[in-house]
Amino acid sequence: MKITVIGCGRWGSLITWYLSSRKGHDLTLYGRATSPHMKRFLAERRNDLLTLPDSVKLSTSLADCLTPDCETVIISVGAQGLRALMEELTAFDLSGKTFVLCMKGIEASTGKRLTRVAEEYLPDTAKVAVWVGPGHVQEFYAGIPNCMVIDSEDEDTKKSLVEAFSGDIIRFYYGTDLIGSEIGAAAKNVVGIAAGMLDGVGLTTLKGALMSRGTREIARLISAMGGSELSAYGLCHLGDYEATVFSKFSHNRAFGEAFIKGESFTELAEGYATVRALVLLGRTYGVDLPICQAVYRILYEGSNPKEELNDLFGRALKTEFYL
Repeated sequence: MKITVIGCGRWGSLITWYLSSRKGHDLTLYGRATSPHMKRFLAERRNDLLTLPDSVKLSTSLADCLTPDCETVIISVGAQGLRALMEELTAFDLSGKTFVLCMKGIEASTGKRLTRVAEEYLPDTAKVAVWVGPGHVQEFYAGIPNCMVIDSEDEDTKKSLVEAFSGDIIRFYYGTDLIGSEIGAAAKNVVGIAAGMLDGVGLTTLKGALMSRGTREIARLISAMGGSELSAYGLCHLGDYEATVFSKFSHNRAFGEAFIKGESFTELAEGYATVRALVLLGRTYGVDLPICQAVYRILYEGSNPKEELNDLFGRALKTEFYL
């Protein structure tokens, strides 16, 4: 399979490295010529975490990457930058290609799922899938395995990708609910920020309650949007909590803690923008999202973190599994 990976950051480069070990793949990693990540790859074929094998081609030209024989385009860029990238890609013939979105986010300004954003710019013959689930670059590169999910509305696309991408380090499962896979994967980053906030105010012991209530909250939203609430309990959301809520490698958790402590944080934390989209979706579908709303007020309205978190876990008594 001839594959182009767009995005040379930590996840895009890990995907390239991982797939290069699978037989039968022809890999090209694309990055902008101005990207410091790509500049280093071109000079050293490595970043701070991994080294790419010589078999991987490196390119700063989309024209050279999106050739007619390129079958699969894997996109790993910031979720809020997807629309601009898709607009750029319309200059090329995208017919018959499969696009795999590896970002976990929702378009903040519209509340649209990323597959819906991509489809606005793709011909009918193109297919779209998502690659979601737990795992950190540092652990995969060290040979520590994990389980992930590939989902698509097209069954043949889903099956071919799972067969082509599965290996010893990543075991893929077939997703059965694209709405749930996308919303669940994006929302876990917001729960990760909330977890970091709890760490920042010394309430780490409440992470168990956060995970339980967070999963139920997102399950209600997924159901209201037409998906299966069971998806929230799968790998896209609850199954990704260990990597997001506890791991030292979690950018979202680290961002939440740094925010509470008034410290700077320069890495991408997708949950920061995603919480805007979730609050919008909650209003649109009439779903109560207390955790998302509390995180939003802290991040965007200057609300007092300790008061918000105390209020969140001191809400009026009700049945645990209220609808």
